[in-house]
Amino acid sequence: MSFVKGKLPLDLRFFNGLGAVAFGVKDGGFLYFLLPFYNLVLGVDAWLVSLALATALVIDAFVDPLIGHLSDRTYTRWGRRLPWLYIAPIPLALMWTLLWSPPFAGTPSFWEIVALAVGVRLLLSACEVPSVSLVPEITDDYVARTTLFRFRFLFGWVGGLTMMLLTFAVFLPTEAARMQPEGYATYGIVGAIVIAASVIGSAAGQHRYVAQRPAQPPGRFSLSDAFGEIVDAFREHAFVIFALGGLATYVSHGVTLSITIYVTQYVWQFSERAFVVYPLVLGLSVVFMFLLAGPLHRRFGKQMTAAFGALAALGIMGIPYTLFLVGMWPQTGGTASTIGFMTFMVLANTAGVISSISATSMVAEIVEAFEERTGKRAEATFYSGNWLVQKCATGGGIMLSGLIVSMIGLEPGTPQAEVSPSVSAWLAILYILVTGVLAVFAAFWLARFPITQEQHEARVAARHARIAAGEPDPLAAEPRAASKAAGAPAKEHPQTG
Repeated sequence: MSFVKGKLPLDLRFFNGLGAVAFGVKDGGFLYFLLPFYNLVLGVDAWLVSLALATALVIDAFVDPLIGHLSDRTYTRWGRRLPWLYIAPIPLALMWTLLWSPPFAGTPSFWEIVALAVGVRLLLSACEVPSVSLVPEITDDYVARTTLFRFRFLFGWVGGLTMMLLTFAVFLPTEAARMQPEGYATYGIVGAIVIAASVIGSAAGQHRYVAQRPAQPPGRFSLSDAFGEIVDAFREHAFVIFALGGLATYVSHGVTLSITIYVTQYVWQFSERAFVVYPLVLGLSVVFMFLLAGPLHRRFGKQMTAAFGALAALGIMGIPYTLFLVGMWPQTGGTASTIGFMTFMVLANTAGVISSISATSMVAEIVEAFEERTGKRAEATFYSGNWLVQKCATGGGIMLSGLIVSMIGLEPGTPQAEVSPSVSAWLAILYILVTGVLAVFAAFWLARFPITQEQHEARVAARHARIAAGEPDPLAAEPRAASKAAGAPAKEHPQTG
């Protein structure tokens, strides 16, 4: 049975969400600052940075699912997830620092960027996959799972936007500072501290609820079994539908965020003050998401909310760009232009984030469908698959942004005032075309997600009936585990054999 029955305690919602801060810091760094840092500051060609990140994703494709499989098979007094959350954040923090202070002489090479990106991505998987896999274990309630994901997205965005605000206000306060490496190094150190503290704090806060030894020890580990389970997971029809729609959703969102510095600086001609205010304005969309996601899921279901959210984000976001291209937008760089653009972006980002949270929440329902078909629980296997989809989206978004920047001929280090109107126009055109195609593709597939709330609740009721009839529950703890959970720290390390 699930760890919690009935209403979720507020502290559990808080601490489960807290773990997503690390993801928010990483996502903000990769999407907002990584391409400009390596391209505009360190002098690496934009297409080469994009290719390096795409190569890192190929490596992730083989290793990431194994992390999920290993987490599912971890067998300790503290359960399957907590040992990962106590151990992985420390090396992740170190690798994050190195990403923004490359330990190489001169301009980083292709393979040096790959090594740093792979290190960060894999270690973040070792934190995020176990953390998010706790959601379907904590509760099997359709709406309560949405509540947990609302908190996770809230904390993730707060973490990313807070770092973005600090970056524009403190670390990189001027256009000249954004062209120098020192501020990025400070950004890396502060981000590393935030990442480690949030993941470890999340684990400690959830410890008394989830620190329970699984009832059944795992069998012997083998690579053939690991990849066999992963292949079996991708045979789940609902997961394939989700992956197609979710990938396009995340890539579209990734393009929007990774190209932000370019469009705000070269299309919308943001002032230094506007760069500082922009993260605060985007924060409003996170508040709107937190208030709207639950009611929308109850009214329309997760799949239709995700689909219409993707289309709404495209429609709203396209308005200022269209008006700019046809010459009906106020003079860029002025107060009216900046306020108008920020207003549209708050609304578009609200719709986009609601689409993303809806897609992510769908994965929790696939767990019960898979269990019904195979008799196995594989939360982390599916969430490592989802995590891989999100990573592909991050890399794909950066890659597409890098290709757009390369196609328009924007040279590294170009000052805002020296970019021609034609370059700004092509930047806007290509951005809208790419995100438009992705949004339509995402909406098409997400609307076809085959698991409704009624179907999920029927599966959960059938599962409870099987357990009541005497079948073992793979999530149940040993009889004395609950009383041990708050005791002295265990000496065991994660065992997967």
